[in-house]
Amino acid sequence: MAVSVALCALFLLFFVGTPIAFALFLSTALYFLIGANQPMVMLIQRLTGGLDSVSLLAIPFFIMAGVFMNHSGITVRLLNLAELCTRRFHGGLAQANVLLSTFMGGLSGSNIADAAMNAKLLVPQMSERGYPPPFSSAVTAASSLVTSTIPPGIALIVYGYVNNVSIGRLFLAGVVPGLLMAALLMAMVSIICRRRGYQPPRRERVSRHEWISVTRAGIIALLLPVMVIGGIRIGVFTPTEAGAMAVAYALIVGLFVYREMTPSTVAKATSESLLAAVNVLFIICVASGFARFLTWEQVPQAVTTLLSSQVASAAAFLLVANLILLVLGMFLEGNAILIVLSPLLAPVAAQFGVDPVHFGIVFILNATIGTITPPLGTVMFTTCSITGVKVPDFIRAVMPFWLLLLAVLLLVTYVPALTLALPNWVF
Repeated sequence: MAVSVALCALFLLFFVGTPIAFALFLSTALYFLIGANQPMVMLIQRLTGGLDSVSLLAIPFFIMAGVFMNHSGITVRLLNLAELCTRRFHGGLAQANVLLSTFMGGLSGSNIADAAMNAKLLVPQMSERGYPPPFSSAVTAASSLVTSTIPPGIALIVYGYVNNVSIGRLFLAGVVPGLLMAALLMAMVSIICRRRGYQPPRRERVSRHEWISVTRAGIIALLLPVMVIGGIRIGVFTPTEAGAMAVAYALIVGLFVYREMTPSTVAKATSESLLAAVNVLFIICVASGFARFLTWEQVPQAVTTLLSSQVASAAAFLLVANLILLVLGMFLEGNAILIVLSPLLAPVAAQFGVDPVHFGIVFILNATIGTITPPLGTVMFTTCSITGVKVPDFIRAVMPFWLLLLAVLLLVTYVPALTLALPNWVF
């Protein structure tokens, strides 16, 4: 009875717009108040115990590295590199939008942060070059989803911690799906721009000096994800220590290479990092208490028994899981789905013989697609609020990209080699 009341309260709070952290905390506290045979002090112990893990230090470190990169001038240099690479394509600036998100995937780690940054940086420039604002917003939102799977995505770290899956393997497993998503999005952008006549290709020759200067500036930033993955692979540092190294690298680049960061800029970036990290870690903290009472009530075991009795094969289970996650993604925030549902579905996937790393990428892709899906997609609302585009106009413009992302999801779901080949080869 108590668990039913707590779960109903949780979903009710979600639907009325309560922030995820407070919804999880209030529903967990309600369970302890009305039905748990445990003292309230257990709730506090579980909340504090939820952060008692060294691996969670990777989250604030990578968030700080991404914020430092944004304040160091690296974003502008990566945009110049992306524009240089796409200037001979149809819709060069829209292509650069996708490519910039791919570059930033190894730096920011957050699709919402990437969407907000590109909406401010690129959408005004795209409007000046004749792109309709709904199309520019749709490209910005859809391309930001690449960030979730390119290491070191914050969702990869959270999923690995919640489900006890190797974060290093998850980092590598997301590379191929992320690059595949970027390539197909660029192809879609090229087709649409060619048909609608947006920004024809530039045919003038690029000077050797421009190539060298722009590429050299961009490669300095792109060395960060190489350093992170390479250092983890050869055993120089753990994923958590890689986050600290990323912060040091970003600080050195901003202060001594590009020389665009000052003590006041560092203080401002540190403050932004603190607020962003606290937001994520508080969610994990309260989710730990929520997950504990689900375990006490044997909810994961019940879900496992139900699905295993109704579904006959791994392929059928993956289809059912995708449908459930896509539908819930229309209404629930991505972090809520990741933290609440992954501990329920991951054991079922393991029972059907689905590799936990593979299922992690499938799960994250589902949660990511939900962020641009009406009626409550977080990336959709973030982008529209910055660009001033009406949500119905955005939905019409984003629909081709949404269908393309569904095709990528099906490919990743039923072709495990796309996610597992690289981590199996490297490790």
